[in-house]
Amino acid sequence: MARTILITGASGGLGRALAVEYAKEQDNILFLSGRNAKELNKTSELCCKYNSQIFTKILDVKDKSGSKNWIKEISTSFSLDLIIANAGISAGTSLGSESKDQIMEIFNTNLDGVLNIINPAIKIMEKQKFGQIALMSSLAGMRGLPSSPAYSASKAAVRVYGEGLRGSLSNLGIKVNVICPGYIKTPMTDVNNFPMPFLMDAAKAAKIIKKGLNKNKSRIAFPFPLYFVVWLASLISTSITDPIFSKLPKKASLED
Repeated sequence: MARTILITGASGGLGRALAVEYAKEQDNILFLSGRNAKELNKTSELCCKYNSQIFTKILDVKDKSGSKNWIKEISTSFSLDLIIANAGISAGTSLGSESKDQIMEIFNTNLDGVLNIINPAIKIMEKQKFGQIALMSSLAGMRGLPSSPAYSASKAAVRVYGEGLRGSLSNLGIKVNVICPGYIKTPMTDVNNFPMPFLMDAAKAAKIIKKGLNKNKSRIAFPFPLYFVVWLASLISTSITDPIFSKLPKKASLED
């Protein structure tokens, strides 16, 4: 059965892999957004090899009114079946570590950007009495990391909000899922100059996410070995974990 699926941050990385994965389902209707027109067109070309309908939108999710208008425009002709709020950045994709400006950029994109997409969608789904919303968090959101405090905090906020939202919307027929990946090979992680345990191909990650969403799992966290380590670290006293985490590699800092 054809579905209308909206994916933000689809101009590359995991967003592109998710778009291609869902395009493989016959007759799906995909609405894809991203900031890079050239890369978003590449995603569209990859998806068009299949039988899905593809619509693209150049959009910065920090644009509240632009995001709201896009969602509203889509809903006038289509139902909103699945939204994957995937767009996000790290200090690395901002060309350095977490300077003051980058901290604001990270929160504005990773948290506000998610809310700008899902808030107008929730109102529409409430009227539909069905729909599914997937929020992209991270295993880094399970515990604050000294190497990327703002990124960890932004993803933690997304995770906790999504888990709370799942319970509050379930009686309205709206499914909510939180996605917590580990290291995925994308342009975001390509800038990292340190070992990344259990680094996973984006196409494989997309399959795991899709399977989890189909099962309506509340938290889709992977790979399991890394998830277990991070989960365990969140339970252990910070007096033990702080000296360990403080030794994690940090990205080069930019001037404020």
